[in-house]
Amino acid sequence: MGEEKAEKAGGDLMFGFLRKRREEDLGPFVYLSEPTILYNTRTEKAIVSIIEEELGAENILVPSSYGLRSTFHMIGKAKSLVAVAVMGKLTAGVVAEIEEAEKRGVPVYTLEVARKGEDLEYALVEGVPEGLERLSMEETDRFYNEFRGEDLPKVTDIFFGKGRRKW
Repeated sequence: MGEEKAEKAGGDLMFGFLRKRREEDLGPFVYLSEPTILYNTRTEKAIVSIIEEELGAENILVPSSYGLRSTFHMIGKAKSLVAVAVMGKLTAGVVAEIEEAEKRGVPVYTLEVARKGEDLEYALVEGVPEGLERLSMEETDRFYNEFRGEDLPKVTDIFFGKGRRKW
């Protein structure tokens, strides 16, 4: 929201050289599209590291940094969008951001995240694989509820110290 105000007030002209310098130093601007269930988790940190390493970008829009404020308007400014699929599913919000990126001609990558035992596995691919399930809002809500149920520690685990966030 602050960036929009700066643009309207001519901030692009006045501080454009700073933005250009930042892009040169940090690489291309990458828009991360991830489900809110991954906000501020160790998985999110791992995802950012993968993007930095694989795409050579440190200029990454991480949505959890914005809380629940919309960052949708920034998709068109991105050089690429990385959509996160959890366990073969693209949530409704991620699907909407993919569609916006495709409409604006922004290249899309998909980062698939899955659990194998206690470990998480990641695969970054160009485009959006056809085999991924695109969830509606209702399906996303059900998926979130199931996901949270898996991740919440049992009462006995809390008291005996076994509870640990998997994601």
